Amino acid sequence: MTGALRAAPPAGPLRAGTPRDRLLRAATELFCRHGIHAVGVDAVVAAAGTAKATLYKLFGSKERLVETVLEQEGRAWRDWFLGGLEAGEAPARERLERIFPLLGTWFRDERFYGCPFINAVGEHDKRDDRIRALTLAHKRQVIARLRDLLAEAGARDPDSLVHEVGLLIDGAIVTALVTRDPEVGRVGARALASLLDGALPARERRAAAV
Repeated sequence: MTGALRAAPPAGPLRAGTPRDRLLRAATELFCRHGIHAVGVDAVVAAAGTAKATLYKLFGSKERLVETVLEQEGRAWRDWFLGGLEAGEAPARERLERIFPLLGTWFRDERFYGCPFINAVGEHDKRDDRIRALTLAHKRQVIARLRDLLAEAGARDPDSLVHEVGLLIDGAIVTALVTRDPEVGRVGARALASLLDGALPARERRAAAV
């Protein structure tokens, strides 16, 4: 389950800010929209308005630029998604039920290009542990918070249940990318409600139905 799928447009024009900021914004936009392997460093520096030597001085290689983009996008997505779940005071079940409305908002954004982590793993050699490690690190942070919410809601086995919830999220992200149908979020919400109804105590189910 990942990530920084574009939760919001880049902050400001591609050529605003420091050379490092410009390179990261340009690389993020181009990698997410066109794919990592389809975009060379020449395209990145042209969009950022910098010299190729600047890119190599700041990042050392395209591979390190890719890793930095993924790390940055992961942080931004987690801040947006987990922050949305935790906003305000609400019971744990209600916070869990925010998952798919949040994702649905993201799916409707014109800059929704899917999850950059899933996309990156798909593009790279399947034996490449470098990209896989970054993806798993991001996923573990999201899973850990969802697991805590499930435990708070009274789930009998939050350690197992959280992976079922994760599959719903990842499946919805991929399906929304392929179909370009934001209503995938509504389908996911119904599936999550059924899953929670079967896994939470009766008092939580009644509270959610009120």
